[in-house]
Amino acid sequence: MIMQIVHVVLVTAVAWMVPRLTRPELPFGVRVPPGRVDDPAVTGHRAAYRRRVALLGALAVPVTAVLTTTVVPTALTLADALLYYTAYRSIRAAKHEGRWYAGERQATTADTTLRTDPIRVPWPWLAPAVLLLLGTAATGAWQYGRLPATLATIDGFGIDTAQREPTTLGNAFAPVIAQLAITLIMPLVVVSLLRARPDLDAADPAGSARRFRVYLGGVARLSFFTTACLNLSMLLVVLGVWDLLPLPAVVPHLPWVLALAAWLGFEMRVGHAGHRLPAAEGAEPARYVQRDDDRYWHLAGLIYLNRDDPVIFVHQRLGVAWTMNLGHPVTWVTLGLLAVLLLLAATGVIDLPAR
Repeated sequence: MIMQIVHVVLVTAVAWMVPRLTRPELPFGVRVPPGRVDDPAVTGHRAAYRRRVALLGALAVPVTAVLTTTVVPTALTLADALLYYTAYRSIRAAKHEGRWYAGERQATTADTTLRTDPIRVPWPWLAPAVLLLLGTAATGAWQYGRLPATLATIDGFGIDTAQREPTTLGNAFAPVIAQLAITLIMPLVVVSLLRARPDLDAADPAGSARRFRVYLGGVARLSFFTTACLNLSMLLVVLGVWDLLPLPAVVPHLPWVLALAAWLGFEMRVGHAGHRLPAAEGAEPARYVQRDDDRYWHLAGLIYLNRDDPVIFVHQRLGVAWTMNLGHPVTWVTLGLLAVLLLLAATGVIDLPAR
């Protein structure tokens, strides 16, 4: 019950903060001119959204205490997402009805220095995750011959002692395999993001390019820090499964909660694509506004579809996140391969990990 209530509180806190995780010109995923960021249509829907999110969270806590089920946090997440989408639709309608971009000089900008002088991958930040992986694997190899005939079932970052499964090499080392997968995949993600197209502002080309480099470097370091936190969570879980160090149920959740707090703190301090970082002294007055490209963005800035854009990865309009361009053939090939993989798993042709 305690963990379900913690999840409700976390969901509510994150949902309440979401409007602050985007730059002012992108309220609820809608592109607006700088002169409209304080329009009543924007500020009113932002205030209403936060009130409703807080009310839903306050109602969800006692419901969770009574039902003690994971359904409530899931339903709360969906309800908060619906509130966000409703605000997005309302602001977008007000923007079109008021013709907010009429008379504005729209433009786009690019920065080629990310190709000629790319941001280096901060490999030393990956070292803690690798050490935790090796330590977990070494501990498992030492303990494997002493394990009981059955092991407690792993449930996310928790342990279900009521359900046990036979002690096999796969069951015993499943957390190690998860650590290995995370440690291998995260560097590939970081390398891809460092070479993705930057999210720049035509109103301040040079300043936004400088801020985005700082932002991207922080994202890379935090990604490797998150890898270490996840590996530590899995280590704490497996110590309980292997009967080496039984811990309170909340302890394995602490590292990933720390990673989440670090991401939120980073986003609040640096801002979406680095927009909260200080501007350079002597910056020239803005002559243009960023082009209105709402027609390419869907579902409140979560989905991007532009067949004329050769880029594959683009920075989302919500938080520290990237998405694939659904207008690019590579995206559909990737999604098709994933669909085939899931179909083969569903029909029993191949076996995927249960968790």
